[in-house]
Amino acid sequence: MENQALSPLMQRFIGHFGEMGSRWGINRTVGQIYALLYICGRALNADEIADYLSFSRSNVSMGLKELQSWRLVKLLHKPNDRREYFEPPGDIWDIFKVLLEERRRREIEPTLSMLRDALLEPAGNKDDKQVQQRMREMYELIELSSSWFDEVQRLSPETLVSLMKMGAKVKKLLDVREKFRLGSHPDKE
Repeated sequence: MENQALSPLMQRFIGHFGEMGSRWGINRTVGQIYALLYICGRALNADEIADYLSFSRSNVSMGLKELQSWRLVKLLHKPNDRREYFEPPGDIWDIFKVLLEERRRREIEPTLSMLRDALLEPAGNKDDKQVQQRMREMYELIELSSSWFDEVQRLSPETLVSLMKMGAKVKKLLDVREKFRLGSHPDKE
């Protein structure tokens, strides 16, 4: 992509990411910067980003710092150029995994920590025991989900695609497994 005006298609994509960013917990500017970097196909420096998006250089700098804290862009240096360049991970699956890891670190882990601490406190009365039971159910579900996430993180992108395409077939496979476990064979029914 040459350094030129953004096409209407690119503008629509970038605008949408700005809108979605605010729903995902990042500001509009950060979402738009990321969208530009993602679709651009080459590393950009902060001045180029500011020119493309008509943002102030300071807003771009702050947005890039936020994207770096999320590990969604990496900093590059080019020979004989003092400017810093930024690009997202090249593989969409790497981006997906980083996003999930960061959401987990920022949202899930603090919740698990709070629940763990609350469950270690002695229940003062009947109501507290009931509350702790509900909290324990939540803790166990989040822990189970986290364990599953750890397993999924280790899968190759090809395996992940196959797993995702299986959809409801996974349930059928588990149903067959359960029938065998209980001693009945599906062909006998």
